[in-house]
Amino acid sequence: MRYDDRRAAGLQLAEGLGELHGQDVVVLGLPRGGVPVAAEVARRLGAPLDVLVVRKLGVPEQPEWGFGAIGEHGVRVLNRHVIGEAGLDSAEQEAVEAVERAELERRVRSYRRGRQALPVAGRTAVVVDDGLATGATAEAACRVVRGQGAARVVLAVPVGPDHSVARLRQVADEVVCPQTHEVLGSVGAWYRDFAQVSDAEVTSLLAQAARSMPDSPAAATPPNREVLIPAAGAQLGARLVVPEGAPTAVAFAHGSGSGRHSPRNRYVATALNRAGLATLLLDLLTDDEAQDRHNVFDILLLARRLHAASVWLHRESGLPVAYFGASTGAAAALEAAALTGSEIRSVVSRGGRPDLATPAALTRLRAPTLLIVGSRDTQVLSLNRLAADRMHCEHRIAVVPGATHLFEEPGTLTTVAELARDWFTTHLDRPTARTPRRSA
Repeated sequence: MRYDDRRAAGLQLAEGLGELHGQDVVVLGLPRGGVPVAAEVARRLGAPLDVLVVRKLGVPEQPEWGFGAIGEHGVRVLNRHVIGEAGLDSAEQEAVEAVERAELERRVRSYRRGRQALPVAGRTAVVVDDGLATGATAEAACRVVRGQGAARVVLAVPVGPDHSVARLRQVADEVVCPQTHEVLGSVGAWYRDFAQVSDAEVTSLLAQAARSMPDSPAAATPPNREVLIPAAGAQLGARLVVPEGAPTAVAFAHGSGSGRHSPRNRYVATALNRAGLATLLLDLLTDDEAQDRHNVFDILLLARRLHAASVWLHRESGLPVAYFGASTGAAAALEAAALTGSEIRSVVSRGGRPDLATPAALTRLRAPTLLIVGSRDTQVLSLNRLAADRMHCEHRIAVVPGATHLFEEPGTLTTVAELARDWFTTHLDRPTARTPRRSA
């Protein structure tokens, strides 16, 4: 059986770890691929999530032959047998460790963004990766956690070879591995979606988990402020929310003349804030301009203003920018994202009208784009499919069962928010030309 993706693997792992719910547990993901799996485990167990950065100490000239491993807080685990067999003196060991220690500290700074490591001493540490190959990294991680004083070490991986799992049972107190195979091949072969995980995604998942814990100061609602943004001949009213440690900012392009007070987009924006993303809800038209229906469908005007607002947002927050567009606002978001020199990270459309964007813009677009449409909004669904056929960027159509154009049916807007959250957090890196993905 193959897992759909790392999130699905994490959900299955959590079922096998159910007895730990309510205990003094910390879940530790091995970067990068193990962190999305660990995030789902932590969420289901109601446990805190942290990253476990370990570095193998490789024999000079034979770096794959490990003579030990290091972790945070000066933890060092050495294999005296390998050291003796390789004939390593203390100077050679120290030289290797200095290089690996510097890289370890760089990664920790990048992932945690100033947050302190969660203490593991006296607790049950659940070490999570997305799979085992040789098991060397997992073994090093378990030994490092033990060196940090964990009372119990549980290794949880979705898939691994029989021999590695058997060996790791001598290192960890318990190994949870739903799928073991005599011949494994590559770990990625056991996933339908095994896309590379970026450093930015790891950072976002950790920040989101920190905010979700009830006793975490970061769980508080981030402050918001009303601002005025000069854009294409107008002063646009906007509402800006920037959670601490946000990896990106999402600018909202409203449709059909609605603005920053749209209850549906405010709902989605709040969900994105809880996931650690910054948001900018703004009026693309002034009150007087919105009275003229011609302005509502002036996609190029709306796109110019959205672009100007995104330039302001990037300068104000220092963050990369993504777009969320609804109805006609989706067309404006696609036009703005397709402008020459645009560095928009990704675009999400809710009940959008991408067919109102120019064909040239749809063809030029490089930002990964998610088109969310209700299954009962049949005409708009057809228009989205026609527009998607023109796109050469990575894109997907997500159909929400039972939803109409405004997503007023119970649970449908929640689905929109979850889809948008996952798309934005998965596409935090600068967009590049990719082979299109299509599904409906």
